[in-house]
Amino acid sequence: MDDLPDLVAWDILERLNTTVDKSAISLTCKRLHKLDNVQRKSIRVGCGLRPANEALVSLCNRFQNLEKVEISYSGWMSKLGKQLDDRGLYNLSISCPRLTDLTLSYCTFITDAGLTHLAACSNLSALKLIFTPRISGCGILSVVVGCKKLALLHLIRCLNITRMEWLEYLGKLETLEDLCIKNCRAIGEGDLIRLGQTWQRLKRLQFEVDANYRYMKVYDRLAVDQWQKQSVPCDKMTELTLVNGIISPGRGLACVLGKCRNLEKIHLDMCVGVRDSDIIGLARNSGSSLRSISLRVPSDFSLPLLMTNSIRLTDKCLEALAQNCSRLESVRLSFSDGDFPSISSFSLQGILTVVLTCPMRELALDHVYSFDDVGMQALCSAEHLEMVELTRCQEITDEGLELAAQFPQLRVLKLSKCLGVSDDGLKPLVGSGKLKVLAVDDCPQISHRGVEGAADSVSFKRDLSWMY
Repeated sequence: MDDLPDLVAWDILERLNTTVDKSAISLTCKRLHKLDNVQRKSIRVGCGLRPANEALVSLCNRFQNLEKVEISYSGWMSKLGKQLDDRGLYNLSISCPRLTDLTLSYCTFITDAGLTHLAACSNLSALKLIFTPRISGCGILSVVVGCKKLALLHLIRCLNITRMEWLEYLGKLETLEDLCIKNCRAIGEGDLIRLGQTWQRLKRLQFEVDANYRYMKVYDRLAVDQWQKQSVPCDKMTELTLVNGIISPGRGLACVLGKCRNLEKIHLDMCVGVRDSDIIGLARNSGSSLRSISLRVPSDFSLPLLMTNSIRLTDKCLEALAQNCSRLESVRLSFSDGDFPSISSFSLQGILTVVLTCPMRELALDHVYSFDDVGMQALCSAEHLEMVELTRCQEITDEGLELAAQFPQLRVLKLSKCLGVSDDGLKPLVGSGKLKVLAVDDCPQISHRGVEGAADSVSFKRDLSWMY
């Protein structure tokens, strides 16, 4: 090892992806240990950090080029010792001058006072807070004011954030590109209007509301007027994810849907009020760039809040996708438990229109009763289809499953909770060498023996508790 050129030794270390491997090789000789200390740019620590504050300083002193730090206390119990606290965050801010990316997960000892120390991290561009219950809007504001390069902010289950001045400051700063807010009860869709000019810089937005608090923040007239007057374009938005939201014309994030011109991925999960017109408008505005769409439709049609028209999605929106989205590669359609196909499901013809017209590589269907063996027969003509995922599609039988062996480019097949298929349906795939991956979960008529040899990599699980 002493004669090994530095460039070769450096390249060896760069090819090691896991922390375990990096730590193991650094123990083989002093030279590699020294090189690893210089090269290591990220660490992930948590419950094993004892004493937490002092141990973190020691790690920062050892790895002096750290840029990314993740501190996670998931699964922590009091007998594991004290967590990292505000003092520890202060130590991190002065011991890690190159810090650009910080994640705090389940850090229940850290308060707003600790976050204020991060203002000293002038290079910080990404901050993720996951269940930090003692952090409030004041703490977030201190980071936003101090860290002028902040481009990514993720807030997940931060239940104590009630003040929204930080959103207004981000709107003026105009540096944010990636915003994720999940299950922060006090933050509603109406609050996002405060982002102002930052909307024109946002590339990714994830907004998830706790389903139990979906209607907690009622729209007032002023909020509605502000959204309707929102003239800032969202031309840089490429990924949009909305979960448990309310999509209603002229209100909240429904206004954003109509302003996106370059979306590549969109995921609407259990959003009450999504209409054909929303998807049709999206297809026309972002048709040349849209690559992936995922729709999970809620089953509760007894909630007419803010809605005057039908809230059903029909084949019209699928036809619009087929006509306008020439680059669409991935479609996921799902209906939540309790849906009736006669009320809410797309027809087989509508699904096939978009699958066979677009260069579809991935198709995932969940609880889509209209898709049956005839649909499987039609997929034999899908020239680009590489992955098919079928969940609770009970109209598909062995006759339809056997046709999967005839899909031209199929490499990945996933089956979950399908009652109508058995080992017989997989027989044409056994020994054919067609599939790279086969995953079968909770299908009562398929056995472990039936999946053997059907793909290069096989995953099998059977837990039938979902049936009872």
